[in-house]
Amino acid sequence: MTRANQSSVSEFLLLGLSRQPQQQQLLFGLFLSMYLATVLGNLLILLAISTDSRLHTPMYFFLSNLSFVDICFSSITVPKMLTNHILRSQTISFSGCLTQMYFLFEFADMDNFILAVMSYDRFVAVCHPLHYTTRMTPQLCALMVAGSWVIAVLNSLLHTLLMARLSFCADNRIPHFFCDVMLLLKLSCSDTHLNEMVFLIEGGLVMITPFVCILASYIHITCAVLRIPSTKGKWKAFSTCGSHLAVVSLFYGTIIAVYFNPSSSHSAEKDTVATVMYTVVTPMLNPFIYSLRNKDMKGALRKMIGRRTCST
Repeated sequence: MTRANQSSVSEFLLLGLSRQPQQQQLLFGLFLSMYLATVLGNLLILLAISTDSRLHTPMYFFLSNLSFVDICFSSITVPKMLTNHILRSQTISFSGCLTQMYFLFEFADMDNFILAVMSYDRFVAVCHPLHYTTRMTPQLCALMVAGSWVIAVLNSLLHTLLMARLSFCADNRIPHFFCDVMLLLKLSCSDTHLNEMVFLIEGGLVMITPFVCILASYIHITCAVLRIPSTKGKWKAFSTCGSHLAVVSLFYGTIIAVYFNPSSSHSAEKDTVATVMYTVVTPMLNPFIYSLRNKDMKGALRKMIGRRTCST
């Protein structure tokens, strides 16, 4: 994936979020806290699902995959930022930058696909409850997750190989805390037309298709819920989708703010806040959203923590 021997730039400088020493100390503590909360929260979700047999259902199978992906997603960017702060270094090698970009694409795509698969699971549960067990079989669930991984890997590889063919001749400063693809394209002294076209068309298709599937699922869910005569029944049906809707809103809202707004409305500060939201904040909030709004998950966590306390 490297092309350092064909480019005059062998490393990049990650300028981070601030150049003020006091702000850097504050950001270090904040990002460290958020990263630890992300890892701990998602690990608890994984442990609760794996140890409680009541949670061995398609919905929680997908949730466990989402938690795993969120841990990996945050681990691609935040530890490097924290390490650079400790070592007083801003550098990242050319190959390291491409590797980081590859995994960012892969785990962002996986977040996207798993949210779409979870919306289909909720669609079947609400609109076809009597056929849920026959439709959402373990084989189908495994196939959907495996297919998502294959598409995410191929998509990431395509964008990374296209980036590796570019040359970087002079400016190697990236005004961010990770190797963002759009910022790398701006630094390149090669013709980036092909990269931009593929990013907009193929990358947009990869992001928009799952989003359309999510919208279609919730249109059907809403129509089915509105046909329920009792208010209590409607609330119960909608409550099963509340956590997923909250996560979808966070994830897609921030990505749309960064990549799908007119360039005239962009500013460095707004883009930075939005990227921090979907790369750091959203993975941290996901376990809290699902555990606080879900009785089964709260019960499994209490049971697991109680068992650990008794054993000690």
